[in-house]
Amino acid sequence: MTAVPVSARVVFRAALVAGLVCAVAGCATEPEPEATPAWREPDSYTYTLRSSEGERSLIGTFRITVRDGAVVRATGLDDSGRRVVEDVPDTVPTIGELLDEWRQARRDDADTAEVDYARDGHPERISLDWMKNAIDDEALYVISDFEPAGG
Repeated sequence: MTAVPVSARVVFRAALVAGLVCAVAGCATEPEPEATPAWREPDSYTYTLRSSEGERSLIGTFRITVRDGAVVRATGLDDSGRRVVEDVPDTVPTIGELLDEWRQARRDDADTAEVDYARDGHPERISLDWMKNAIDDEALYVISDFEPAGG
């Protein structure tokens, strides 16, 4: 057995510890996609939603008003949107509910679960596809004209 001088062991241990610290720090600095950017849904706001793709009841374009965290008014801006508002108005979501659907798709390991954000941090586009090779399971939500109440 070869004796290793104390100073060589100290240097080795220091290098090992430094490597571990760098590895852990590297992992810790990569933000969770859900945490970026830091946007909090206001209690009250209006927005336009264009919902497309897939075989779902929520297809069309809508102008939506949210008060105290709930949809209080939805106006269909095209034929599909008007049908949804007339037939199944409870399916018209808040932005928070759209983000909840995205989070659920991530938990379910969907093939696609992406969000694009505006400069102020609110989501502008949510793209979901649970199974890449399945037909009509996609959802695309485009959010525009977002206006917090009083702003």
